[in-house]
Amino acid sequence: MNPQTLQILQLTLNGIAIGSIYALVALGLVMIYKATEVINFAHGDILMGSAFVAWGLITIAGLPFWLAVIITMLIAAGISWLLEARVMRVIVGQPHFAGAMLTLAIAFMLRGAVSMAFGPSSRTFQTPWSGQSTHVGGLVIADLNLVIIAAALIITALLFAFLRFSSLGISIQAASQNQLAAYLCGIPVKRLNSFVWAMAGAMAAVGGVLLAPIALVDIGLWFVVLKALAALVLGGFGSIPGAIVGGLLIGVVEQLAGVYLPDGFKDVMAYLVLIAVLILYPRGLLGEAHGRRV
Repeated sequence: MNPQTLQILQLTLNGIAIGSIYALVALGLVMIYKATEVINFAHGDILMGSAFVAWGLITIAGLPFWLAVIITMLIAAGISWLLEARVMRVIVGQPHFAGAMLTLAIAFMLRGAVSMAFGPSSRTFQTPWSGQSTHVGGLVIADLNLVIIAAALIITALLFAFLRFSSLGISIQAASQNQLAAYLCGIPVKRLNSFVWAMAGAMAAVGGVLLAPIALVDIGLWFVVLKALAALVLGGFGSIPGAIVGGLLIGVVEQLAGVYLPDGFKDVMAYLVLIAVLILYPRGLLGEAHGRRV
């Protein structure tokens, strides 16, 4: 295998790993949007806060990695549940703009709370796979990247099975399609909405714990939500498969841009893709066409 092909494969694998994080965050966003029609701009701050909580549990409290992950997921799920049940529910029936502004306000509050509690400095923590790699042919794959991809696959498969085959999952789908009809059929729509927010929060916590050893535990981790929004638009806003495909593609495009395009393009590539898709193909790759005559 020639060096050029080897490099492209290496970058693609790295992009799939980081794109899996984007896909997990995008999945959480699209689940919340389909359940409550709110774009949760605080979702990235839940991820960022989860990374700091995991750091504290592992480094300061000395808990084993897996126990720290489970506790972090429960905390993130609990916070997300409270946000929906005690804050977002108050503005039900208000214009979408109100929900967007409220989640932005929550995002700034969470960011400030984390900054006051942990300080602004960056840090990291060890995982069972830190510093380990697997060699496949001429490729060198960090074990952490393999774990990220495996975790994304497992969570996606479990989420699909839950929504497709469980009575609770089917109720969630029914409520996301028509809340009034679901309510009249006896489905507890309000409790389901809170449950969806809690699930999305737990998924964000997994993303934060897996991303932190790569990008450091830092306040700036909230930026991931912007990459996830670009992934949603690319894949098709409101499409769960589109969120996965979009996240993976954004991750790969970023890695390739970092090597083959001038300096700086890697950091803005997701937003360039976002603008291009909105102009050229607004429905996204797997989204449904929604048009309006003017």
